[in-house]
Amino acid sequence: MNIENTLKLENIYVVECFGPDGKLKWTDDIHNIVVYAGLNDLLDKYLAGSAYTAAWYCGLISSVSYSAIAAGDTMSSHAGWTEAGATNAPNYSGNRPALTFASASGGSKATSSASSFTFSASGTIKGMFGTSVTTKDGTTGILYNAALFSGGDRAVVSSDVVNVSVTYSA
Repeated sequence: MNIENTLKLENIYVVECFGPDGKLKWTDDIHNIVVYAGLNDLLDKYLAGSAYTAAWYCGLISSVSYSAIAAGDTMSSHAGWTEAGATNAPNYSGNRPALTFASASGGSKATSSASSFTFSASGTIKGMFGTSVTTKDGTTGILYNAALFSGGDRAVVSSDVVNVSVTYSA
């Protein structure tokens, strides 16, 4: 008897943008894989029992100076993209919002509620990333994943709200 197990980590972000009037402006589903830094962190935590990171946050990828996402990207080194925030448009209120997860079920772990970004300036976002540090524009912590919108770049204006839900699956 031959039993084969295959593990492929997939992340699905469901992103919705609402205008200041509360009406849905656009929606997108993003599918991607985990970057090496995220895979290594996952393997170290589960298989080696090293220090566990319980808090995860969601960030936005700006269109400013964008060229590419790479599997070797880290929070301290991602030369092909910049984070949307105080340094690169569009800016949003507060720090990176937390990803709050429900219990895993059926090989997936999903957020129990949406993470929200309220924009204080206009600009264009290209996608999302997951990280272990809440500080907007910060370069420390673990970059778990990064992904572009499937429908192309997305424009936002001041007072728009972008809600993000995520499911991580194997």
